[in-house]
Amino acid sequence: MEKVGKAIVKLRIPILILSVLLLIPAGIGYVKTKVNYDILYYLPGDIDTMKGQDILMDEFNKGAYATVVVKGMDAKGIEKIEDKIENVEHVTDIISYNSMVGAEVPTEIIPSKYRSYFENQESGCTMFMIFFDDTTSSDGTMAAIQELRNIADGQCFISGMSAVVTDTKNITQQETIAYVVIAAVLTSIVLALFMDSFLVPVFFMLSIGMAIVYNLGSNVIMGEVSFLTKALAAVLQLGVTMDYSIFLWHSYKEQKSEYPDDHNKAMAVAIGNTITSVVGSSITTVAGFIALCFMTFTLGLDLGIVMAKGVVFGVICCVTVLPSMVLIFDKAIEKTKHKVILPDLSRISKWVVNHFYIFIILFFILIGPAIYGYTHNTVYYDLAGTLPKSLESITANDKLEEQYHMGATHMVLLNKDTSSKDVVKMTKEMEQVDGVNAVLSLDSVIGTTIPKSMLPSDIVDVFESGDYKMMLIMSEYAVASDEVNAQCDTLKKIVKEYDETGMLIGEAPCTKDLIDITDEDFKMVSAVSIGVIFIIIAIVFKSITLPIILVSVIEFAIFINMGIPTYTKTTLPFIASIVIGTIQLGATVDYAILMTNKYKRARYHGAEKKEAVIEAMQGSVQSIVVSALSFFAATFGVGLYSNIDMISSLCLLMARGALISMCAVLLFLPAM
Repeated sequence: MEKVGKAIVKLRIPILILSVLLLIPAGIGYVKTKVNYDILYYLPGDIDTMKGQDILMDEFNKGAYATVVVKGMDAKGIEKIEDKIENVEHVTDIISYNSMVGAEVPTEIIPSKYRSYFENQESGCTMFMIFFDDTTSSDGTMAAIQELRNIADGQCFISGMSAVVTDTKNITQQETIAYVVIAAVLTSIVLALFMDSFLVPVFFMLSIGMAIVYNLGSNVIMGEVSFLTKALAAVLQLGVTMDYSIFLWHSYKEQKSEYPDDHNKAMAVAIGNTITSVVGSSITTVAGFIALCFMTFTLGLDLGIVMAKGVVFGVICCVTVLPSMVLIFDKAIEKTKHKVILPDLSRISKWVVNHFYIFIILFFILIGPAIYGYTHNTVYYDLAGTLPKSLESITANDKLEEQYHMGATHMVLLNKDTSSKDVVKMTKEMEQVDGVNAVLSLDSVIGTTIPKSMLPSDIVDVFESGDYKMMLIMSEYAVASDEVNAQCDTLKKIVKEYDETGMLIGEAPCTKDLIDITDEDFKMVSAVSIGVIFIIIAIVFKSITLPIILVSVIEFAIFINMGIPTYTKTTLPFIASIVIGTIQLGATVDYAILMTNKYKRARYHGAEKKEAVIEAMQGSVQSIVVSALSFFAATFGVGLYSNIDMISSLCLLMARGALISMCAVLLFLPAM
């Protein structure tokens, strides 16, 4: 590897020029990469709810939908608003009392009870539904939502997943750059405290920053990424790959003492050593992210691929771009040297090893409560419920609940051959289900005695198209609640009784599928990540007992980290259990590997077991602390700043996990 190091040193100026030039296509790729703000999009395409969404789009030209509540407006004003909404690009249909009655339909045809579904006489509110010709998170739908808000001018409240997605997009666009700035500033402070030069952290940031830009730019080959991936990728990559740069710098300093008059030689050797160590270390991190790709819920695939790429780019830049910068600006680095501000932590090694029995006892005291907490977490699936209450979509959701006691809206797709008589019977059964406020379909509204030929074609086309009929079900239960999940199960049974091919679709049924699928994903991904990392460590150390000890220590740290929310009564995002366990294991097992490598080296050179543990800890404690604190700094600030609870929770969990893993490796691993 030293030959590779010599080549990099020799070509340092061309490498630095090329690395800067590559930022141009990477930047273009970043701008051209689309972002998907709809979490439910990542459900597998072969389930009924997702098939039904496709049918709705293909047969009815209906993708997204929204519910509008108008307050304090007379009939003429509402009619004007509806006319304006119909002319908005991407709006296909409006379902309201006016649209169902209209000028051509006698009022007596429509049962009076349906008027109360749309109009609340006491509060003076009127409700109607809007369908769009594109998907929930498409640019067209979000642009239409924004235009509708402009038309509404404060008198209309627009709710629904499309409105939530639009607000999520606005928040993430405002905050994403701030995430990177906060992470970079806080990480730089940590490095400045632990490094012996004020300039070195700057080059660390520049090198890792380039790797981040390359990674985000290369996402263009994927077509689009999730907003969650976009928001977390830079911060995670910074935190996870920082220790590679730290390792190179420490190795370079060691080699400079060997070759004080030849810094090029020192760097060549340091690069060779870094490649050997970092490649092996990064494999476990990559394996952790690759494990996410096994999720049926393909958000894991999205995040896993992007972060695995990020680690690879981080390694490449660490052994090419960073050495080039350090050598080119070597004199400036020397001039900005200072004493390390924080004390040498290696002195705690002897005390920890001499009192190992304390940590063995502590391990057995903590393991029970940690596992209990880990297995009794409460999680949420309703993404809208965790967004700031000031958002327009959340205000609209609250208004809908307040005025109409309405939460989720379901849709039913039936075979067109289903008789009107059966649809009416089905409607009556559905209306008896707990929490169902109203059921709307063409057959239920006009009954079985009135010919559809009497109705205008544009009204018929709203509910019937191609080979399918559509029904709307308005529920008083909130999305992701136990009540609505039970309601969905009951409604599905009723649908299947009348039409074997019938489908219940909408946000609530999709979210129920999300709950079922991610529960299985959690078990599978945890097993894959532990298994793969176990095998890698077993191969590296040629031992079975060492991977058991190393993985057990980090899993213990994960149990504590994920168990704490149970005792603090904190509700976590559903994705946390899957993502945090995998990332914390893959990213922080490197701490344990570093100490174990030094322990084995000391034993190889003849040290007794106790002496070898002390020597291993002394040689690794500073690197582990700097790496863990860098990871903590990169994620903690973002967790405090973000207004999106899913991003905030994940970052705070990762920040805490880095510190807990650090303590577990420094205190419990030596005892084992």
